[in-house]
Amino acid sequence: MIQRFIELGEGYSDIYELIELTRSNKERLQHLIMLHTVKNERNVSSYVAVMKPTNPGDFQALYICLEGIPNHKFQANKRAALFQEVANELDKEIIQFDVKPTDTFAEKELYFQYLIGILRLNHYIPALR
Repeated sequence: MIQRFIELGEGYSDIYELIELTRSNKERLQHLIMLHTVKNERNVSSYVAVMKPTNPGDFQALYICLEGIPNHKFQANKRAALFQEVANELDKEIIQFDVKPTDTFAEKELYFQYLIGILRLNHYIPALR
């Protein structure tokens, strides 16, 4: 099983691509996730769409808009409302976690490994086989 984050951007206009990916792949969509953190003294969120693994191939894509969206708990915003709207439309619960910011890690790939570990521990994505 290969699980990989695919970064779309920081959540400005690319949030619309994430929304369209979820709608056009509704059969493959497994989870919608909001990851909250504090970066540069700002409360921000990353939005993730977790797809079911491919068959054949055992590849699991995790599409992410990374740390560019204000945390809706501190500042209401249209992007959070859109994400909630698509969750309602697709009958998905948004999973929410508080995580470390990317700048805690030397490389972005290490950050993505950290997130994959959290998601595996909480059984949102399958463990390695």
